[in-house]
Amino acid sequence: MRKPPAPAAPKAHTLTRRTVAVGLAAGLGTVALATGASGPVLAADEPLKVGFIYVGPVGDFGWSHQHDQGRQGVEEALGDAVETTYVESVPEGADAERVLTQLAASGHDLIFTTSFGFMNATLKAARKFPNVKFEHATGYKRADNVSTYAARFYEGRYVIGVIAGHMTKSNTIGYIASVPIPEVVRGVNAFTQGLRSVNPDATVKVIWVNSWYDPGKEREAAETLVAQGADVLTQHTDSPAPVQVAEEKGIYAFGQASDMTQFGPDAHLTAIVDDWRGYYVERTKAVMDGTWESTDTWGGLASGMVAISDYNPAMPPEVVEAAEAARAAIESGELHPLAGPLRDQTGQVLIADGEAPDDGALLSMDWFVEGVQGQVPK
Repeated sequence: MRKPPAPAAPKAHTLTRRTVAVGLAAGLGTVALATGASGPVLAADEPLKVGFIYVGPVGDFGWSHQHDQGRQGVEEALGDAVETTYVESVPEGADAERVLTQLAASGHDLIFTTSFGFMNATLKAARKFPNVKFEHATGYKRADNVSTYAARFYEGRYVIGVIAGHMTKSNTIGYIASVPIPEVVRGVNAFTQGLRSVNPDATVKVIWVNSWYDPGKEREAAETLVAQGADVLTQHTDSPAPVQVAEEKGIYAFGQASDMTQFGPDAHLTAIVDDWRGYYVERTKAVMDGTWESTDTWGGLASGMVAISDYNPAMPPEVVEAAEAARAAIESGELHPLAGPLRDQTGQVLIADGEAPDDGALLSMDWFVEGVQGQVPK
């Protein structure tokens, strides 16, 4: 569920085994390939063309970076049988629809659209090109040629919450939040539940930056949280700026979407890693062998779509053991990160003891649990 940084001209790249770049986006020219009225016409011996559009730069070391790692996984797994294209820093709205139309018209058989805000553009392009398969990340609207997929990041956030509860001394955790959508809200809540499961006195201070990728705002928010007493930082934003601040201040932090150890070797405790490789390879193979169908996928720790990176050696063995126990319980289904009793910030029980929210409740979550300082903007 991604929103773009400040709009910039999209950059398009076609990568084959020879790494050749061509322009596809607005202002970068076009590629002339034979197309039919409803989709590309390809020779039998041509590679399957797979396109990806990203809301941020592949160098964000977060969300878009990890999707591009998945694209590279398709190249590595399927070799010369595929040719992949990616377009980075695509603003949501008309620009996204234009880029998707260009990709579909230029011979791409399968297109992954990797931001929640690309949803309507994906549906519009899919209607124009019914023979092209589309995969939309974190969306909920499907069609015969549109699938949706997402990851249960909140499962990983519970695990790092457990770690934070053990590692904090101030009992104040700083949380840099991106935009107030259910994905982010339930992540804050799951983190807080994990935190308070081992340290009931700890609280979470949230600062919203209203962007998925803005290193300047992320740094400012991190510094503000440290000034307010936070000795552990976590984030649902995509740059490594908060980890860098933690390294400078001598405190701890968690990476987002990818292992960010390189940006704070002493500070970085671990990271929630988005691993799209398996899904991208599987869905590309399904197009190749004719078994692709419109589906909805929401994978978590058990599926490998969400992973936890290596632990910092600074973590005592008992903290590693607690984190691993939480992860194993979530993977087995024994533990739901947002199981009741779940209280809101006023103390009212919204999820009863022994119950767990269904997917509908998770996908519409717009309230914070007890222990969170800050509000969900309306």
